[in-house]
Amino acid sequence: MALPNSKEQPQPLGRIVMGVKGWVDRLGEVWVEAQVVEIKRRNAPMQFLTLRDRSADISCQVTSSAFVLDSAGPLPEGSSVVARLKARVWERSTALNFECLELHVVGEGRLLAQLEQLKRKLQAEGLFDPARKRPLPVLPRAIGLVTGRDSDAERDVLSNIRRRFPAARVVVEHALVQGPSAAASVMTALAKLDRDDDVDVIVLARGGGSMEDLLPFSDEGLVRAVADARTPVVSAIGHEPDTPIVDYVADVRASTPTDAAKRVVPDVAEELAHVVDARQRMAAAVSSMIMVEQRRLDELRSRPVLLDPTSAFVAHYDRLALLRHQLEATISTRLRDEQSELAQLLTSVRAMSPKKTLERGYAVLVGDDGTSIGVTGDATIGARIHAHLSDGELGLDVVDITERSRDG
Repeated sequence: MALPNSKEQPQPLGRIVMGVKGWVDRLGEVWVEAQVVEIKRRNAPMQFLTLRDRSADISCQVTSSAFVLDSAGPLPEGSSVVARLKARVWERSTALNFECLELHVVGEGRLLAQLEQLKRKLQAEGLFDPARKRPLPVLPRAIGLVTGRDSDAERDVLSNIRRRFPAARVVVEHALVQGPSAAASVMTALAKLDRDDDVDVIVLARGGGSMEDLLPFSDEGLVRAVADARTPVVSAIGHEPDTPIVDYVADVRASTPTDAAKRVVPDVAEELAHVVDARQRMAAAVSSMIMVEQRRLDELRSRPVLLDPTSAFVAHYDRLALLRHQLEATISTRLRDEQSELAQLLTSVRAMSPKKTLERGYAVLVGDDGTSIGVTGDATIGARIHAHLSDGELGLDVVDITERSRDG
């Protein structure tokens, strides 16, 4: 009830504040529906968050214990929640505060929280590790495609593959891509293509949709099946902003089904252009190399030793001629010297020869037995001796021997 008051009889401020506090305390605990705008976590028992009305421009600051926030699970900003609040008025500052005693994520926010929990679980197991992701083949023998029957995603993938690489072979396995049976249907199609030895890459393709429409591609069983597949998998689910959990375990994430087609096959026209360009650059490089080597060859051929290979011998010819002349002169001089010396020796020999002696009127006496007679004692009276003259021989008989004294 209202407190009596007037200008003449005002109430104390504290009494009014305590009255307001009492009114608020009587409100008790209330459940409210709101949206989480901001969460401020601190290393303290008390946490702070901001809640906003979903239909009106009204927000308030709320305190909560760390236990209450952790119990709510993953709580991304923008989540829809129901919260059990208790309003409090602080006497000293008259500040109005709401304390959150219990918090639950609801609606789409609840789904987001559940998906966030699953993501954290799979990430902790290492299924999102980039080291697990395999490269796509450059030219796959066959491309597996899991998609909805007669869907836009199927047409986009097939038309872009055929436009980029007409010779590509695509093995299509249709599956449910929406609804409670979609995850199992996609897993069956994935397993069939994974067993095909000719399939070198598998594309999971689905067009855009709401978060609920894309939930099958965040199913834990399907996510694990993609992670365990022996064939590289390309995830092409929804549009660029859509990120189902299968995107994190796939070997390659494509933003759209069209982007998936670009990733699994090369563009023939583009590759041919690269080949033409490479051949042109190769031809230019070879021509440049040939020109460089031709210039080097021309420089080598322009050198005197290659223009006239015998020119290097001219100096040697002159040197050889000089040496030959010197040798001939030396030999001639040596021959003349030897001839002169020989003539002198021959003259000496001839002068000392018995023939010269005989020519001077001397004779050589030899007995019948061929021994020479040099002294009178070598002959006897009556002996036959032979006198060799310069022009013949005389046979003499010794009739008389006269000896001369040695000193006479």
